Amino acid sequence: MTTCTVVGAGAWGTALADLLARNGHRTRLWARETDVVESVNSRHENARFLAGFALHESLSATDDMNAALDGTELVVYAAPSHVLRRVVRGGAGAVPANAVVAVATKGIEEDSLSVMTDVVASELRGQSVVALSGPSFAAEVARRQPTAVVAASADPAAALVVQRAASGGDFRVYTHDDVLGVELGGSLKNVMAVAAGMVEGLGLGYNSRAALITRGLAEMTRLGTALGASPATFAGLAGIGDLVLTCTGGLSRNRAVGLEIGQGKTLAEAVEGKETVAEGVVTARSAHALALRSGVEMPIVAAVHGILFDGRPAREAIGELMRRELRPEQDG
Repeated sequence: MTTCTVVGAGAWGTALADLLARNGHRTRLWARETDVVESVNSRHENARFLAGFALHESLSATDDMNAALDGTELVVYAAPSHVLRRVVRGGAGAVPANAVVAVATKGIEEDSLSVMTDVVASELRGQSVVALSGPSFAAEVARRQPTAVVAASADPAAALVVQRAASGGDFRVYTHDDVLGVELGGSLKNVMAVAAGMVEGLGLGYNSRAALITRGLAEMTRLGTALGASPATFAGLAGIGDLVLTCTGGLSRNRAVGLEIGQGKTLAEAVEGKETVAEGVVTARSAHALALRSGVEMPIVAAVHGILFDGRPAREAIGELMRRELRPEQDG
């Protein structure tokens, strides 16, 4: 039995905490929201972010970061990307020196353009850090639907700790050594899912969606290889697997935001009143900046960025993708 702490009690963090508890580990969930702590501890449910799912009775929640991290052997960070650094920094002094650290947040930090494992590693010097990514809707993990993901780390032993702790009868974890590729796959697919939602909102068909997904994968791979990732990673769970799920699945928050924008809403209208974060909106800005800095052409990312932040009409921006200069497929 491993002592585990999940930091961040959104839908995904809650589902992971429940998974670890079901696997027999002593698991604590840190939540900023006092109502979430009360709901988990008294009713074994996260009524705010994962309503309707009974959580394992051994799972406990707290809003005290020091208490949550005390004596833990495995820390899983699942806070939204735009607050992850602040959350990690707030509890950095309480993370045991020998603890393995996993990062389940997907994104690219806007200011530094760093992937999430680099954000965490910069705040927790000397810790072994693992990226946990792959096609995984929180509700389906909580429902115990078969799911496969990847644990990637430069430290093989740390990746094995995460693999063994999280794997169970309905959740399978593969290890990987391409941390950057796994991180970029998990981040960039959210931008492509926003684009896929826009395509659907505009009333375009399956041909358009298939083209968008395929060319989106090409963009993801192009940026990843330019930055040193392996192209093979993007053909795996953290690449095409997560991309297809997020671009087509009805549970995708990113696809849902894109759908509403394609139907004519502004970004502000599409996100208004939503409790959870659509990471693709945040990542569209940082991915666009990273592509420009790296000199990598990413026309879909540029189109999404223009629609979200520059007020470009979705139909016009998507149409321009079809009018780009003709070229061989392998050239982009």
